[in-house]
Amino acid sequence: MKRVLLWTGCMIFLCSCGNQTEKQAGEKLKLAEEAYAREDFDEALRQLDSIKILYPRAFDTRKAGNELEMQVKLKDLGQRIAAMDMQLEEKQHTLEEMRGKYVLEKDEAYQQTGNYLWPTQVLEKNLHRCYLRFQVNERGAMSMTSLYCGKGNIHHHSIKVSAPDDTFAQTPPARDSYQTTDLDEKIEKADFKLGEDGGVMEFIYANRDKNIRIEYIGDRSFRTNMLPADRKALAGIYELHQLLASMETLKKEKEEAELEVKFINERIRRKAEESTTE
Repeated sequence: MKRVLLWTGCMIFLCSCGNQTEKQAGEKLKLAEEAYAREDFDEALRQLDSIKILYPRAFDTRKAGNELEMQVKLKDLGQRIAAMDMQLEEKQHTLEEMRGKYVLEKDEAYQQTGNYLWPTQVLEKNLHRCYLRFQVNERGAMSMTSLYCGKGNIHHHSIKVSAPDDTFAQTPPARDSYQTTDLDEKIEKADFKLGEDGGVMEFIYANRDKNIRIEYIGDRSFRTNMLPADRKALAGIYELHQLLASMETLKKEKEEAELEVKFINERIRRKAEESTTE
């Protein structure tokens, strides 16, 4: 008899604890629902996460919380995608306004992605001179080519740029370089990508209103001053790079958000099918 009473007492205690757990978890769920209603999605998700952590055995409330979580995420993602669409539309409008300042070099037969140049730096206008040429492709990837023309090779592999206050930036050795001879003229080229250029392009942009000294570093060194037109070209290309790169980042983030929406909708569809077959 005592065992029966003890067992009954334990069951009553466990049921009481279970009911209390569900009640406390339900309070958290209510807070999550209220946050969702006022579109405070971060707070809603925090409350739902707390249910999983604090009340792992509140099965009914956790199930309701999981369903609410998917709706919270869907609405949050929908608003984020709409905001990204607006930003992309604004940036596209800015791009259309800027595009006329640049020359787009693109062979439709062979190139999927063209390159923007500043008009003063197109190749046919810059034969037989030493200078830094800048370009950015349609996806925002910026690069610099150091061109050397002279009677003898210097076999340059790096570039150093200096400002009047003796601050400077220098590229690492180029990964991509080329040398040729045209009649008696030696021509050398070295390519550097933004981010792999030792900060040279950003240094020039920061000092675009100052006189900049260029040093070609190789078997022999060659020094020259950067023309104001080339500093202007760098500034124009760098600003276009910033716009195009930000657009590419937004497009990638939007694609990821759309994939997450697709994944959540698939989960909802499967759950609906499971409920139908039960």
